[in-house]
Amino acid sequence: MFTGIVAAVGKITEVQPLEGGLDAGVRLSVDAGGLPLADVALGDSIALNGACMTVIEKTDTAFKVDVSRESLNCTVGLDGLNEVNLEKALTLAERLGGHLVSGHVDGLGVVRKFEPVGESWELVIEAPKSLAKYLAFKGSIVVNGVSLTVNRVNDIGAGNDLVSQFSINLIPHTISVTTLKHLKVGSKVNLEVDLIARYVERMLSVSAK
Repeated sequence: MFTGIVAAVGKITEVQPLEGGLDAGVRLSVDAGGLPLADVALGDSIALNGACMTVIEKTDTAFKVDVSRESLNCTVGLDGLNEVNLEKALTLAERLGGHLVSGHVDGLGVVRKFEPVGESWELVIEAPKSLAKYLAFKGSIVVNGVSLTVNRVNDIGAGNDLVSQFSINLIPHTISVTTLKHLKVGSKVNLEVDLIARYVERMLSVSAK
């Protein structure tokens, strides 16, 4: 489990196809940036842009993870020499500064607006139709591994033509310590909906049968 509070911005320094070729996935070498790795053991989890990965090798300043083809197909930002938001798995001794995050990407969103508003920035993302029901005013959402609060949800159209866009306010601190600063209109982002919302939806759907 994670909190969605980014601990450091790292960088993928090498992408190697796994045995079997690109269809089998890739091995990533990651410069950990300012993320302390002294307490990280082989087999521990680190979230890269919101996707939970297992450490298979490490040094004092870097680590490696294997990313399956399925994970590559469901995420963005893990297949090139990109900066990535990093967070180590949550321990019971830590504060829950964001919200409970599983590190499983639910879908990809598309940035429709990213503009300064005073000292902050407004980020508007179009979500897949499958995730629309989990978006709520003042609810939580994870964007590229960052725990954020939904300020507004706008559902456009209906039925198969339904499009949901949600708006987020980013304070200067969030911009400065995450990779969200690199977003632009048209960028794809990893989304994870609120864990509690998923369970509520499941309970309601089963009780209605």
